[in-house]
Amino acid sequence: MTSVSLKSIPGDLDAIIKVPGSKSVANRALVCAMLAKGPSVISGIPAGDDCEVVVRCIRDSGRTMERIADTVRIDEANVLKFPGIVDAVLAGTSSRFLTAAAVLFESTSIIDGEAALRERPMSDLHNALLALGADVSYLGEIGHLPVAISRGRVSGGDVTVPGNVSSQFISALMLIAPLLDGGLRIHIDGTLVSRSYVEMTAAVMGSFGATVVFEEAKVTVHAGQYVGCEYHVEPDYSSAAFPLVSLVLREGAITVLGLAHADMQGDSAVVQILEKMGLHSRINGADIQMSRDAKTPVLPVTIDMSDCSDLVPAIAVACCVANGVSVISGVGFIRNKESDRLGDLAEELRKAGASVEVNADGLTISGPTQWKPATFAVHHDHRLAMALSLISLCQDGIVVDSPEVVSKSWPSFFDDMSPILGASVMGN
Repeated sequence: MTSVSLKSIPGDLDAIIKVPGSKSVANRALVCAMLAKGPSVISGIPAGDDCEVVVRCIRDSGRTMERIADTVRIDEANVLKFPGIVDAVLAGTSSRFLTAAAVLFESTSIIDGEAALRERPMSDLHNALLALGADVSYLGEIGHLPVAISRGRVSGGDVTVPGNVSSQFISALMLIAPLLDGGLRIHIDGTLVSRSYVEMTAAVMGSFGATVVFEEAKVTVHAGQYVGCEYHVEPDYSSAAFPLVSLVLREGAITVLGLAHADMQGDSAVVQILEKMGLHSRINGADIQMSRDAKTPVLPVTIDMSDCSDLVPAIAVACCVANGVSVISGVGFIRNKESDRLGDLAEELRKAGASVEVNADGLTISGPTQWKPATFAVHHDHRLAMALSLISLCQDGIVVDSPEVVSKSWPSFFDDMSPILGASVMGN
Protein backbone atom coordinates (compact mmCIF):
# COMPACT_ATOMS: atom_id res chain seq x y z
CA MET A 1 0.00 0.00 0.00
CA THR A 2 1.28 3.45 -0.90
CA SER A 3 0.75 6.57 1.18
CA VAL A 4 1.41 10.27 0.97
CA SER A 5 2.71 12.43 3.81
CA LEU A 6 1.76 16.09 3.57
CA LYS A 7 3.65 19.10 4.88
CA SER A 8 1.97 22.38 4.04
CA ILE A 9 3.58 25.71 3.17
CA PRO A 10 3.45 28.16 6.12
CA GLY A 11 1.64 31.48 5.82
CA ASP A 12 -1.39 32.74 3.94
CA LEU A 13 -2.55 30.89 0.85
CA ASP A 14 -2.00 32.58 -2.50
CA ALA A 15 -2.48 30.25 -5.46
CA ILE A 16 -3.89 29.97 -8.96
CA ILE A 17 -5.30 26.52 -9.69
CA LYS A 18 -6.51 24.89 -12.88
CA VAL A 19 -8.95 22.04 -12.26
CA PRO A 20 -9.83 19.23 -14.69
CA GLY A 21 -12.90 19.32 -16.90
CA SER A 22 -16.09 17.92 -15.42
CA LYS A 23 -16.07 14.14 -15.72
CA SER A 24 -19.86 14.19 -15.32
CA VAL A 25 -20.28 16.44 -18.35
CA ALA A 26 -17.54 14.65 -20.32
CA ASN A 27 -19.02 11.18 -19.84
CA ARG A 28 -22.42 12.33 -21.04
CA ALA A 29 -20.90 14.03 -24.09
CA LEU A 30 -18.76 10.99 -24.92
CA VAL A 31 -21.75 8.63 -24.83
CA CYS A 32 -23.77 10.97 -27.05
CA ALA A 33 -20.84 11.20 -29.50
CA MET A 34 -20.46 7.40 -29.56
CA LEU A 35 -24.12 7.00 -30.51
CA ALA A 36 -24.30 10.01 -32.87
CA LYS A 37 -24.53 10.15 -36.63
CA GLY A 38 -21.51 12.04 -37.96
CA PRO A 39 -18.23 13.09 -36.36
CA SER A 40 -17.76 14.92 -33.06
CA VAL A 41 -14.90 16.84 -31.49
CA ILE A 42 -14.93 16.96 -27.70
CA SER A 43 -12.40 19.11 -25.83
CA GLY A 44 -11.66 19.60 -22.14
CA ILE A 45 -11.90 15.88 -21.31
CA PRO A 46 -10.32 15.18 -17.90
CA ALA A 47 -7.59 12.56 -17.60
CA GLY A 48 -9.40 10.38 -15.06
CA ASP A 49 -10.34 6.71 -14.92
CA ASP A 50 -14.08 7.40 -15.37
CA CYS A 51 -13.67 9.03 -18.77
CA GLU A 52 -10.99 6.55 -19.85
CA VAL A 53 -13.52 3.73 -19.50
CA VAL A 54 -15.89 5.45 -21.96
CA VAL A 55 -13.07 6.44 -24.32
CA ARG A 56 -11.92 2.80 -24.49
CA CYS A 57 -15.48 1.70 -25.19
CA ILE A 58 -15.75 4.16 -28.09
CA ARG A 59 -12.41 3.04 -29.48
CA ASP A 60 -13.62 -0.58 -29.36
CA SER A 61 -16.98 0.29 -30.93
CA GLY A 62 -15.62 0.60 -34.45
CA ARG A 63 -15.39 4.38 -34.54
CA THR A 64 -12.11 5.96 -35.59
CA MET A 65 -10.76 8.14 -32.80
CA GLU A 66 -7.93 10.64 -32.72
CA ARG A 67 -6.80 11.99 -29.36
CA ILE A 68 -4.54 14.98 -28.74
CA ALA A 69 -4.12 16.09 -25.11
CA ASP A 70 -7.63 16.71 -23.71
CA THR A 71 -9.39 16.66 -27.10
CA VAL A 72 -10.78 13.71 -29.03
CA ARG A 73 -12.18 13.56 -32.55
CA ILE A 74 -14.66 10.75 -33.04
CA ASP A 75 -15.48 9.84 -36.64
CA GLU A 76 -18.49 7.87 -37.84
CA ALA A 77 -18.15 4.08 -38.07
CA ASN A 78 -19.30 2.02 -41.04
CA VAL A 79 -20.63 -0.57 -38.61
CA LEU A 80 -21.12 0.48 -34.98
CA LYS A 81 -20.70 -2.33 -32.48
CA PHE A 82 -20.47 -2.63 -28.73
CA PRO A 83 -17.49 -4.24 -26.98
CA GLY A 84 -17.98 -7.81 -25.82
CA ILE A 85 -16.47 -6.99 -22.42
CA VAL A 86 -16.44 -3.59 -20.70
CA ASP A 87 -14.12 -3.32 -17.69
CA ALA A 88 -15.43 -0.29 -15.80
CA VAL A 89 -12.70 -0.61 -13.12
CA LEU A 90 -14.13 1.60 -10.30
CA ALA A 91 -16.16 3.95 -12.53
CA GLY A 92 -19.73 3.86 -11.24
CA THR A 93 -21.15 6.49 -13.59
CA SER A 94 -19.46 4.99 -16.64
CA SER A 95 -20.61 1.47 -15.79
CA ARG A 96 -24.22 2.59 -15.53
CA PHE A 97 -24.21 4.64 -18.72
CA LEU A 98 -22.54 1.83 -20.68
CA THR A 99 -24.86 -0.82 -19.22
CA ALA A 100 -27.76 1.12 -20.71
CA ALA A 101 -25.97 1.73 -24.02
CA ALA A 102 -25.35 -2.01 -24.44
CA VAL A 103 -29.08 -2.67 -24.90
CA LEU A 104 -29.00 -0.81 -28.23
CA PHE A 105 -27.00 -3.65 -29.80
CA GLU A 106 -27.89 -7.21 -30.83
CA SER A 107 -24.66 -8.69 -29.51
CA THR A 108 -24.20 -9.64 -25.86
CA SER A 109 -21.83 -7.54 -23.74
CA ILE A 110 -20.53 -8.18 -20.24
CA ILE A 111 -20.23 -5.14 -17.96
CA ASP A 112 -17.91 -5.68 -15.00
CA GLY A 113 -15.51 -3.85 -12.71
CA GLU A 114 -13.30 -4.21 -9.67
CA ALA A 115 -14.53 -5.62 -6.37
CA ALA A 116 -15.55 -2.23 -4.93
CA LEU A 117 -17.68 -1.47 -8.01
CA ARG A 118 -19.32 -4.89 -7.84
CA GLU A 119 -20.56 -3.92 -4.36
CA ARG A 120 -22.45 -0.88 -5.64
CA PRO A 121 -26.20 -1.39 -6.25
CA MET A 122 -27.42 -1.43 -9.85
CA SER A 123 -30.79 -3.19 -9.51
CA ASP A 124 -32.98 -0.15 -10.23
CA LEU A 125 -31.26 0.36 -13.59
CA HIS A 126 -31.31 -3.36 -14.41
CA ASN A 127 -35.02 -3.58 -13.53
CA ALA A 128 -35.81 -0.60 -15.77
CA LEU A 129 -33.94 -2.17 -18.70
CA LEU A 130 -35.75 -5.47 -18.14
CA ALA A 131 -39.07 -3.60 -18.14
CA LEU A 132 -38.16 -2.13 -21.53
CA GLY A 133 -37.54 -5.62 -22.94
CA ALA A 134 -33.75 -5.91 -22.68
CA ASP A 135 -32.01 -9.15 -21.77
CA VAL A 136 -30.12 -8.82 -18.47
CA SER A 137 -28.36 -11.88 -17.05
CA TYR A 138 -26.58 -11.76 -13.70
CA LEU A 139 -23.16 -13.38 -13.58
CA GLY A 140 -22.82 -12.83 -9.85
CA GLU A 141 -25.01 -11.30 -7.16
CA ILE A 142 -28.43 -10.15 -8.37
CA GLY A 143 -28.61 -6.38 -8.73
CA HIS A 144 -24.85 -6.00 -9.04
CA LEU A 145 -22.09 -6.33 -11.60
CA PRO A 146 -21.06 -8.35 -13.50
CA VAL A 147 -24.01 -8.59 -15.89
CA ALA A 148 -24.50 -9.77 -19.47
CA ILE A 149 -26.58 -7.33 -21.52
CA SER A 150 -28.19 -7.59 -24.96
CA ARG A 151 -30.98 -5.93 -26.89
CA GLY A 152 -33.64 -8.61 -26.53
CA ARG A 153 -36.94 -7.00 -27.50
CA VAL A 154 -36.15 -3.59 -26.10
CA SER A 155 -38.37 -0.70 -27.14
CA GLY A 156 -39.40 2.69 -25.85
CA GLY A 157 -42.51 3.66 -23.95
CA ASP A 158 -42.92 4.21 -20.24
CA VAL A 159 -40.72 3.18 -17.34
CA THR A 160 -40.71 4.06 -13.64
CA VAL A 161 -37.52 4.65 -11.66
CA PRO A 162 -37.16 5.54 -7.94
CA GLY A 163 -35.95 9.11 -7.53
CA ASN A 164 -34.26 8.73 -4.17
CA VAL A 165 -31.50 6.23 -5.07
CA SER A 166 -29.25 7.54 -7.85
CA SER A 167 -29.88 10.06 -10.59
CA GLN A 168 -27.31 8.12 -12.65
CA PHE A 169 -29.96 5.49 -13.38
CA ILE A 170 -32.27 8.12 -14.82
CA SER A 171 -29.47 9.73 -16.81
CA ALA A 172 -28.44 6.32 -18.20
CA LEU A 173 -31.97 5.72 -19.49
CA MET A 174 -32.18 9.24 -20.90
CA LEU A 175 -28.96 8.79 -22.88
CA ILE A 176 -30.30 5.78 -24.82
CA ALA A 177 -33.88 7.07 -25.11
CA PRO A 178 -33.62 8.91 -28.48
CA LEU A 179 -32.64 5.63 -30.16
CA LEU A 180 -35.57 3.64 -28.76
CA ASP A 181 -38.73 3.20 -30.84
CA GLY A 182 -41.14 5.90 -29.74
CA GLY A 183 -38.66 7.51 -27.38
CA LEU A 184 -39.06 7.16 -23.64
CA ARG A 185 -41.11 8.58 -20.78
CA ILE A 186 -39.33 8.15 -17.46
CA HIS A 187 -41.64 8.47 -14.46
CA ILE A 188 -39.83 9.41 -11.25
CA ASP A 189 -41.22 7.72 -8.15
CA GLY A 190 -40.69 9.91 -5.10
CA THR A 191 -38.33 12.81 -4.53
CA LEU A 192 -35.55 13.14 -7.09
CA VAL A 193 -32.07 13.46 -5.57
CA SER A 194 -29.25 15.18 -7.48
CA ARG A 195 -31.77 16.82 -9.80
CA SER A 196 -29.07 19.02 -11.32
CA TYR A 197 -27.36 15.94 -12.80
CA VAL A 198 -30.55 15.01 -14.67
CA GLU A 199 -30.77 18.60 -15.93
CA MET A 200 -27.11 18.32 -16.99
CA THR A 201 -27.89 15.16 -18.96
CA ALA A 202 -30.75 16.91 -20.75
CA ALA A 203 -28.53 19.89 -21.61
CA VAL A 204 -25.71 17.76 -23.01
CA MET A 205 -28.16 15.64 -25.01
CA GLY A 206 -29.64 18.83 -26.44
CA SER A 207 -26.24 19.86 -27.77
CA PHE A 208 -26.22 16.62 -29.78
CA GLY A 209 -29.70 17.23 -31.20
CA ALA A 210 -31.93 15.31 -28.77
CA THR A 211 -35.25 16.68 -27.54
CA VAL A 212 -35.85 16.31 -23.81
CA VAL A 213 -38.78 17.65 -21.79
CA PHE A 214 -38.08 17.66 -18.06
CA GLU A 215 -41.12 18.01 -15.81
CA GLU A 216 -41.38 17.73 -12.04
CA ALA A 217 -41.84 13.95 -11.89
CA LYS A 218 -41.35 12.88 -15.52
CA VAL A 219 -38.67 13.09 -18.17
CA THR A 220 -39.84 12.72 -21.78
CA VAL A 221 -37.24 12.02 -24.46
CA HIS A 222 -38.43 12.10 -28.08
CA ALA A 223 -37.26 9.49 -30.55
CA GLY A 224 -34.62 10.75 -32.95
CA GLN A 225 -30.95 10.65 -33.78
CA TYR A 226 -27.95 12.20 -32.08
CA VAL A 227 -25.97 14.45 -34.42
CA GLY A 228 -22.24 14.88 -33.95
CA CYS A 229 -20.96 18.30 -32.93
CA GLU A 230 -18.05 20.21 -31.43
CA TYR A 231 -18.40 20.22 -27.65
CA HIS A 232 -16.25 21.78 -24.92
CA VAL A 233 -16.36 20.29 -21.40
CA GLU A 234 -16.50 22.97 -18.72
CA PRO A 235 -14.22 22.97 -15.62
CA ASP A 236 -15.27 20.72 -12.76
CA TYR A 237 -16.86 22.36 -9.74
CA SER A 238 -16.59 19.12 -7.75
CA SER A 239 -12.80 19.32 -8.10
CA ALA A 240 -12.75 23.08 -7.55
CA ALA A 241 -14.30 22.53 -4.12
CA PHE A 242 -10.97 21.31 -2.72
CA PRO A 243 -8.82 24.38 -3.44
CA LEU A 244 -11.70 26.66 -2.45
CA VAL A 245 -12.40 24.85 0.84
CA SER A 246 -8.70 25.16 1.72
CA LEU A 247 -9.48 28.80 2.54
CA VAL A 248 -11.64 27.67 5.46
CA LEU A 249 -8.63 25.94 7.00
CA ARG A 250 -6.12 28.68 6.15
CA GLU A 251 -6.69 32.35 5.26
CA GLY A 252 -5.56 33.81 1.93
CA ALA A 253 -6.83 33.90 -1.65
CA ILE A 254 -7.33 31.21 -4.31
CA THR A 255 -8.16 31.70 -7.99
CA VAL A 256 -9.65 28.83 -10.02
CA LEU A 257 -9.14 29.36 -13.74
CA GLY A 258 -12.11 29.26 -16.11
CA LEU A 259 -14.63 28.37 -13.41
CA ALA A 260 -16.88 31.37 -14.05
CA HIS A 261 -17.82 29.86 -17.44
CA ALA A 262 -19.11 26.62 -15.87
CA ASP A 263 -22.90 26.81 -15.60
CA MET A 264 -24.36 23.26 -15.71
CA GLN A 265 -23.24 21.77 -12.41
CA GLY A 266 -25.15 21.63 -9.16
CA ASP A 267 -21.83 21.60 -7.35
CA SER A 268 -21.46 25.28 -8.21
CA ALA A 269 -23.30 25.61 -4.88
CA VAL A 270 -19.88 25.35 -3.23
CA VAL A 271 -19.38 29.08 -3.77
CA GLN A 272 -22.62 30.00 -1.99
CA ILE A 273 -21.95 27.53 0.84
CA LEU A 274 -18.49 28.96 1.46
CA GLU A 275 -19.87 32.51 1.36
CA LYS A 276 -22.27 31.50 4.14
CA MET A 277 -19.25 30.27 6.08
CA GLY A 278 -17.55 33.66 5.81
CA LEU A 279 -15.54 33.59 2.58
CA HIS A 280 -15.67 36.28 -0.09
CA SER A 281 -15.91 35.60 -3.82
CA ARG A 282 -15.55 37.62 -6.99
CA ILE A 283 -15.51 36.92 -10.70
CA ASN A 284 -12.46 38.07 -12.61
CA GLY A 285 -13.15 37.51 -16.29
CA ALA A 286 -13.43 33.74 -16.76
CA ASP A 287 -12.01 33.00 -13.31
CA ILE A 288 -13.44 32.81 -9.80
CA GLN A 289 -11.42 34.07 -6.85
CA MET A 290 -12.30 33.36 -3.23
CA SER A 291 -10.61 34.79 -0.14
CA ARG A 292 -10.73 34.93 3.66
CA ASP A 293 -8.71 37.02 6.06
CA ALA A 294 -7.56 35.99 9.51
CA LYS A 295 -10.10 38.22 11.26
CA THR A 296 -13.08 36.54 9.60
CA PRO A 297 -14.57 33.75 11.72
CA VAL A 298 -15.64 30.52 10.05
CA LEU A 299 -19.40 30.15 10.53
CA PRO A 300 -21.32 26.87 10.88
CA VAL A 301 -24.01 25.99 8.31
CA THR A 302 -27.20 23.98 8.23
CA ILE A 303 -27.74 22.86 4.66
CA ASP A 304 -29.60 20.35 2.50
CA MET A 305 -26.99 19.01 0.07
CA SER A 306 -29.23 16.59 -1.86
CA ASP A 307 -28.52 18.44 -5.10
CA CYS A 308 -24.76 18.79 -4.59
CA SER A 309 -23.86 15.60 -2.77
CA ASP A 310 -20.37 15.23 -4.27
CA LEU A 311 -19.40 18.28 -2.20
CA VAL A 312 -20.10 16.54 1.11
CA PRO A 313 -16.54 15.34 1.91
CA ALA A 314 -15.01 18.76 1.28
CA ILE A 315 -17.76 20.68 3.07
CA ALA A 316 -17.63 18.27 6.01
CA VAL A 317 -13.94 19.09 6.48
CA ALA A 318 -14.81 22.80 6.32
CA CYS A 319 -17.52 22.34 8.97
CA CYS A 320 -14.96 20.79 11.33
CA VAL A 321 -13.26 24.20 11.49
CA ALA A 322 -16.45 26.24 11.99
CA ASN A 323 -17.27 27.86 15.32
CA GLY A 324 -20.40 25.92 16.20
CA VAL A 325 -22.61 23.03 15.09
CA SER A 326 -23.15 22.34 11.37
CA VAL A 327 -25.79 20.00 9.96
CA ILE A 328 -25.55 18.44 6.49
CA SER A 329 -28.79 16.75 5.40
CA GLY A 330 -30.54 15.22 2.40
CA VAL A 331 -27.67 12.91 1.46
CA GLY A 332 -28.46 9.49 2.90
CA PHE A 333 -28.10 8.02 -0.58
CA ILE A 334 -24.35 8.72 -0.69
CA ARG A 335 -23.76 5.67 1.49
CA ASN A 336 -23.68 3.82 -1.85
CA LYS A 337 -21.05 5.93 -3.59
CA GLU A 338 -17.44 4.80 -4.01
CA SER A 339 -17.50 4.48 -0.23
CA ASP A 340 -20.08 4.96 2.49
CA ARG A 341 -19.56 8.71 2.24
CA LEU A 342 -21.25 9.25 5.59
CA GLY A 343 -19.96 6.46 7.81
CA ASP A 344 -16.49 6.16 6.28
CA LEU A 345 -15.98 9.91 6.19
CA ALA A 346 -17.05 10.29 9.83
CA GLU A 347 -14.74 7.46 10.87
CA GLU A 348 -11.73 9.11 9.27
CA LEU A 349 -12.49 12.61 10.56
CA ARG A 350 -12.77 11.25 14.11
CA LYS A 351 -9.24 9.84 13.80
CA ALA A 352 -8.01 13.44 13.57
CA GLY A 353 -10.08 14.65 16.51
CA ALA A 354 -13.30 15.82 14.84
CA SER A 355 -16.71 15.53 16.51
CA VAL A 356 -18.96 13.97 13.86
CA GLU A 357 -22.34 12.29 14.31
CA VAL A 358 -23.82 10.23 11.47
CA ASN A 359 -27.54 10.78 10.93
CA ALA A 360 -30.01 8.92 8.74
CA ASP A 361 -29.61 11.47 5.95
CA GLY A 362 -26.40 13.32 6.73
CA LEU A 363 -23.92 14.49 9.35
CA THR A 364 -23.85 16.70 12.42
CA ILE A 365 -20.41 18.24 12.98
CA SER A 366 -19.37 20.25 16.04
CA GLY A 367 -16.43 22.59 15.72
CA PRO A 368 -13.90 23.96 15.96
CA THR A 369 -11.85 20.77 16.00
CA GLN A 370 -8.68 20.40 18.01
CA TRP A 371 -6.82 18.49 15.34
CA LYS A 372 -4.27 15.74 15.95
CA PRO A 373 -2.00 13.74 13.62
CA ALA A 374 -3.71 10.94 11.74
CA THR A 375 -3.24 8.36 9.00
CA PHE A 376 -6.36 8.22 6.86
CA ALA A 377 -7.81 5.29 4.90
CA VAL A 378 -9.68 6.45 1.79
CA HIS A 379 -12.04 3.48 1.25
CA HIS A 380 -11.50 3.43 -2.56
CA ASP A 381 -12.90 6.99 -2.71
CA HIS A 382 -11.12 9.78 -4.57
CA ARG A 383 -13.15 12.52 -2.91
CA LEU A 384 -12.32 11.26 0.57
CA ALA A 385 -8.62 11.29 -0.30
CA MET A 386 -8.78 14.86 -1.59
CA ALA A 387 -10.90 16.19 1.27
CA LEU A 388 -8.88 14.56 4.06
CA SER A 389 -5.61 15.86 2.59
CA LEU A 390 -6.81 19.43 3.30
CA ILE A 391 -6.47 18.83 7.05
CA SER A 392 -2.69 19.08 6.58
CA LEU A 393 -3.21 22.85 6.24
CA CYS A 394 -3.79 23.09 9.99
CA GLN A 395 -2.18 19.95 11.40
CA ASP A 396 1.23 18.33 10.90
CA GLY A 397 1.54 14.56 10.71
CA ILE A 398 -1.25 13.96 8.19
CA VAL A 399 -0.81 10.84 6.06
CA VAL A 400 -3.24 9.65 3.37
CA ASP A 401 -3.11 5.97 2.42
CA SER A 402 -3.74 4.84 -1.18
CA PRO A 403 -3.43 8.35 -2.67
CA GLU A 404 -3.45 6.87 -6.17
CA VAL A 405 -7.25 6.63 -5.87
CA VAL A 406 -7.38 10.26 -7.06
CA SER A 407 -6.74 8.91 -10.57
CA LYS A 408 -10.50 8.40 -10.83
CA SER A 409 -11.11 12.10 -11.47
CA TRP A 410 -7.89 14.15 -10.97
CA PRO A 411 -4.74 12.05 -11.40
CA SER A 412 -2.40 15.02 -10.89
CA PHE A 413 -4.23 16.26 -7.77
CA PHE A 414 -1.26 16.29 -5.40
CA ASP A 415 1.02 17.95 -7.96
CA ASP A 416 -1.58 20.53 -9.04
CA MET A 417 -2.46 21.31 -5.42
CA SER A 418 1.16 21.71 -4.29
CA PRO A 419 0.86 25.55 -4.23
CA ILE A 420 -1.73 24.96 -1.49
CA LEU A 421 -0.82 21.66 0.17
CA GLY A 422 2.93 21.99 -0.24
CA ALA A 423 5.27 19.11 -0.95
CA SER A 424 3.90 15.60 -0.75
CA VAL A 425 6.17 12.65 0.06
CA MET A 426 5.12 9.28 -1.29
CA GLY A 427 5.92 6.18 0.72
CA ASN A 428 5.11 2.49 1.02
